Amino acid sequence: MLLDLKKIFSQESKSCSFAYSMDLSSVEFNGVRPFSSPVAVQGTVTSRDGSAEMKANVSFDFSIPCDRCAEQIDRHYDFAFFHVLVRSLENKEDDDRFIEVRDEQLDLDELLREDILLELPTKFLCRKDCRGLCPTCGKNLNEGPCGCSNHSTDPRLEVLEKLLH
Repeated sequence: MLLDLKKIFSQESKSCSFAYSMDLSSVEFNGVRPFSSPVAVQGTVTSRDGSAEMKANVSFDFSIPCDRCAEQIDRHYDFAFFHVLVRSLENKEDDDRFIEVRDEQLDLDELLREDILLELPTKFLCRKDCRGLCPTCGKNLNEGPCGCSNHSTDPRLEVLEKLLH
């Protein structure tokens, strides 16, 4: 969605609201497309002395396999984002406190897509203490021990294992 901010920057209008659905179904994580619902977006942009403040709330359903045991994880996420929007940055260095809005039009989809992807965890686990899969037989160790008796020890750690026995 392209948001026209001419009236906000010129202070003809004090604020404007937006609400829409954003499709992120084509975004991939490790070969999986986890966005199982459209992203519901709503927010406001408020004029502030030549700049603008944007507040946005997003919510969506997310479905992805656990990084350790491969069980499917279904979660619902709600995130809130805040940005200060300016027409131009005075010093041309990248300043991540402000979002430069060229031509007084903001591509909300691109900005919120980046916000969402940065907010998501880097590792997806079904639970904090997920034990993963047995490297020998592949059984999900969250369901109990696998019964494999020949768990091999890393040769570099054999000395430490001898201390335990």
